[in-house]
Amino acid sequence: MAAEKVKRIHTFIYVDPNRCSGCETCESICSFVHDGNFNPVNTRIHRVRIEPIINIALSCQKCETMKCLHSCPEHAISKDEETGSVIIDETKCNGCGFCVRACDFGLITMSIDSQKAISCDLCKGMKDEFVDPVSGKKEPQCIVVCPKEAISLKSVEQIGEESRIKTVKEKYTAELKEHEIKK
Repeated sequence: MAAEKVKRIHTFIYVDPNRCSGCETCESICSFVHDGNFNPVNTRIHRVRIEPIINIALSCQKCETMKCLHSCPEHAISKDEETGSVIIDETKCNGCGFCVRACDFGLITMSIDSQKAISCDLCKGMKDEFVDPVSGKKEPQCIVVCPKEAISLKSVEQIGEESRIKTVKEKYTAELKEHEIKK
């Protein structure tokens, strides 16, 4: 009997839409730590602004069925089993863009410089000089520098739990207030 593959609950970049101001700091730092220059075109996290009031940043959603991986004719895309991140082997990528078209979220893009696919790798691929000297880790820099502390690493389960707690608090807060008024 073959050993069953253990499924991991991966974390991904989560942006709180109530905190995100759309300042683009996350895009700037992302391009800087990966490429050494501030070029939001080459970012792995993407700010989306829907006027007049919605601002949010998105990065790889680590889909269970990774269309980007399956669309690559060069087998340049793999999944990091530890983090669940999309890993793009730049030496194999021919810049065809099939992965860009396959991503339902539009979160794989082409580097303007190399014309190769890029995607959020949780800063695994960032330059070594940006490694946190205290922890020694390659931590996602968008989280570290977000001025609104809107970005964090969360699992889908954490987001669900937080949503349930918020809903229950909102529901019971209203009921408690109503109960207090009747007294």
